Amino acid sequence: MPEAPLEGQALQASLTVKDLPRSVTWYADVLGFTVAQRSEKDGKLFAVTVEAGAVRVVLHQDDGAKGWDRVKGAGISLTISTGQDIDAVARRVKAHGSALESEPRDMPWGARSFRVRDPDGFLWTVSRAHAA
Repeated sequence: MPEAPLEGQALQASLTVKDLPRSVTWYADVLGFTVAQRSEKDGKLFAVTVEAGAVRVVLHQDDGAKGWDRVKGAGISLTISTGQDIDAVARRVKAHGSALESEPRDMPWGARSFRVRDPDGFLWTVSRAHAA
């Protein structure tokens, strides 16, 4: 009897960042996430969970153990699907001082999307499916 495939219901990403307060501000102000949880150890903030609907991202402060100059965000792209107006979300991103990697556009697979990088170079695509 073949095994059943995994049926995911949600995905949570965990990202290591150089400057935790700066990243929290970027995710909250630029993309519109809300802070769900702050985690401290010995009185020092080391992680913050931000949420946008069912999307959760845990931001961890880099401890420098692998070197402060290591590249973050290379080779990964994350996508948020939304029912919101993509052009309005893109305007919010730009109004908060972030440059888009690509302007909102209609994609051949039936979505409208744009791309933006966070302060550590993680690439985000924000996408909305066209109405059927």
